[in-house]
Amino acid sequence: MRQRVFFEVDGTPVVGDLYLPAATGPHPAVVVAGPMTSVKEQVTGTYACALAMRGFAALAIDHRHYGESGGAPRSYECWHHKVADLKAAVDWLATHPEVDAAKLGLVGVCLGAGYAAWAAVDNPRVRALGAVAGYYRDPSELREKDAAGFAEKVDAGRAAREHFEATGEVRTIPAVGLVGDAAMTLPDTYDYYATRRAAVPNYRNELALMSREHFLPFDVQAAAPRVAVPMAMVHAEKALSPAWARRFYERVDAPKSILWVDSENQVDFYDDPRLVRAACDEIALHLRAHLVGAVE
Repeated sequence: MRQRVFFEVDGTPVVGDLYLPAATGPHPAVVVAGPMTSVKEQVTGTYACALAMRGFAALAIDHRHYGESGGAPRSYECWHHKVADLKAAVDWLATHPEVDAAKLGLVGVCLGAGYAAWAAVDNPRVRALGAVAGYYRDPSELREKDAAGFAEKVDAGRAAREHFEATGEVRTIPAVGLVGDAAMTLPDTYDYYATRRAAVPNYRNELALMSREHFLPFDVQAAAPRVAVPMAMVHAEKALSPAWARRFYERVDAPKSILWVDSENQVDFYDDPRLVRAACDEIALHLRAHLVGAVE
């Protein structure tokens, strides 16, 4: 069963889809975080539905600045906002009559793994964490590879923000594209977002250029040593940055597990039934172990 839900973050409306198991609750529950620029009808909805079929209430949201949720400018990938949205979503879940407030977790896919990890840090409500094909960004490594190019893009993002604040005009680039400047340029990513695989009406193929001021320095690796709840990771050698996944896993000093599976690329994890099933089976096993037995 899917329920349309509403709550607010700092006065801005947030819209989500809550997927509930067929059985009567209260259920253990998770908030599902997804890739950059994505909306609830894409990856997070797919995983929330799959986890509900495995016995967990699962919430997929449109973050502020995206989809049906409020927030200006549109298509603004600000990690501070996304982490705050996830924390607020967890708090909202705790109030739902079909949810057991003592058994809450977070699950992230792609960059959502980073958002979920930071939302779990110092968050007493979160008892378990799952990550699928995480994009475990290490900006220090990116700066080492191209310090001038990195700084130039951050500066361009800052200039775009200042332009927006002065004029109200939002400068954008494509979220996915195969030529020119775009946020995501891999062919498999383009195939997912720009074709019927995920080109849902609620999705815009755009990114506010000002996002780069905050997105590029976003450090997922720094969250690893601060994760204090049990964490399960699922990754593949052909998913994004397997070396970063190993680095993040090594730095986590909490009960942890990692499952390596075979995939053709990153976005197969978004909608390939075999990979979604394998990932959700592993994450559900982890959640049962660390949420179902949780007590207040």
